[in-house]
Amino acid sequence: MEPTSIEDLERKVEQLILLCEELYRENNQLKSSQSKWQDERMKLREKNDLARSRVDNMISRLKSLEQET
Repeated sequence: MEPTSIEDLERKVEQLILLCEELYRENNQLKSSQSKWQDERMKLREKNDLARSRVDNMISRLKSLEQET
């Protein structure tokens, strides 16, 4: 092979290595972000379930008060 071809190949391999490193970092950041969003979603669902339970209890109490009168 010609020297310039080897140099071109080396340059392209180096670019691929840099791209792989960048993609690896980005992937880790996305995984971290996804984990945070999943945690937040779980907490919001728990709060929503708690609120729904409280509203259901209030409705039940109001219905029982209504029947007493």
